[in-house]
Amino acid sequence: MALFQNLGKYKDFGLLIMRVGLGVMMIVHGFPKMMGGVETWTKLGGSMGVLGIHFLPIFWGFMAAVTEGVGGLFLLIGLWTRPTLLFLAFTMIVAALVHFGKGDGIKGASHAIELCCVFIGLLFIGPGKYSVDKK
Repeated sequence: MALFQNLGKYKDFGLLIMRVGLGVMMIVHGFPKMMGGVETWTKLGGSMGVLGIHFLPIFWGFMAAVTEGVGGLFLLIGLWTRPTLLFLAFTMIVAALVHFGKGDGIKGASHAIELCCVFIGLLFIGPGKYSVDKK
């Protein structure tokens, strides 16, 4: 279809839209967790139990919150994009495993799995030219 033939020229703009949209949503999810304090971090960090890690739940919870909140900001502006995407993908893997562990099945874990797939895909594609990381 002629309307869509030239959209390939705007790949970097498409990446910008994805980064900004995902970054904002990760900030929306992560900032309250960052501000939630020790109780929130402990509960969140307890999720690492699905990987057999039962020590330092406050640390792991805080790291997950920072990954979502600050990682969302880094994704939005395209700073340290690939390392950020690795951390975000790992966080979504843990989230999906928690859902499976609670018996939520694929429907409960689907959002985390979808985000993980997008983060891994962006890891290979890169941030695009409209980013701090641009080459």
